Amino acid sequence: METKIFQPNQINEAAAAIQAGELVAFPTETVYGLGADATNEAAVKQVYLAKGRPSDNPLIVHVTGEDTVKQYAQPLSAKAEALIKAFWPGPLTLIFKLQPGKLSKAVTGGLATAAFRNPANQVTLDLIKAAGVPLVGPSANTSGKPSPTLAKHVYHDLNGKIAGILDDGPTKVGVESTVLDMSTEVPTILRPGGVTEEQLEAVIGTVQSNHHKVGKGEIPKAPGMKYKHYAPNAQVTIVDDEADWPAALAWAAQQSETIGVMALDHTLAQETLPTNTEAFSLGADLASASHRLFAGLRHYDLESPVTGILAQGFAPEGLGAAYMNRLNKSAGQQHFAK
Repeated sequence: METKIFQPNQINEAAAAIQAGELVAFPTETVYGLGADATNEAAVKQVYLAKGRPSDNPLIVHVTGEDTVKQYAQPLSAKAEALIKAFWPGPLTLIFKLQPGKLSKAVTGGLATAAFRNPANQVTLDLIKAAGVPLVGPSANTSGKPSPTLAKHVYHDLNGKIAGILDDGPTKVGVESTVLDMSTEVPTILRPGGVTEEQLEAVIGTVQSNHHKVGKGEIPKAPGMKYKHYAPNAQVTIVDDEADWPAALAWAAQQSETIGVMALDHTLAQETLPTNTEAFSLGADLASASHRLFAGLRHYDLESPVTGILAQGFAPEGLGAAYMNRLNKSAGQQHFAK
């Protein structure tokens, strides 16, 4: 099967494929998602097969608004309503308790909860409306690889495994949505993302933010909590401190193969890069670094193969929490030590 690239003026054709039980990748403001009819259990199971995704890793349900959520979830709290008003559409996923039997266990990972998101991408909102059903939408990549921020990233991983890719150019945020569990007594961040802890607390008060992993025998409530994620072919090593770059680059110069260097513009400008390095700019600041992180990891997989990658770290605060959450997973927690 050759995977078709749908343009934004071919939404109806892409929606017809969804209605027929096929898989179509779609753009969001964060990363590209792998779409299937959330009400079609057979189609949902194909998502796991196409990605090579563990079956206990639940899927996020993408909707066009609150009305769809109410068809599946138990009554929403005042805090949930406030969050939806403040951040939807946008990079915030909310986990709610479900009405019994409303969604397949293939969607929920066997849990009594489900995750919902209203993406801030008009092309995908139009796709959901045209299909007439909510869409599951994990990142449209092979499980464990860097998330896709361009249609060509999806094509590289999933060509021949899915019916199509709805191409709307590069994504705008670059790291996946914040996942907030609203089924607990105190709302809990299960995955940091584009909406920060501070922004959430400004709307609803205290949230917990220290539950990003689960044990081997535990079923995760949200993606990214249990399994290896975001790893390129080359080993990533995080350079946490600006002062460590000279030593890290000296290490790179001693290597016999090419080493990738992912850093901010001012870091790249002030350091002398060894001749055996391949630089990838993360832009001017943390916001641009978060936007370009996955693109950089994909760059070294698809365009400039290297044997190792040095990547700039940031303090895990605000948006830095989301950036470091993804970067630590891509590096397997490996940090440069002088």
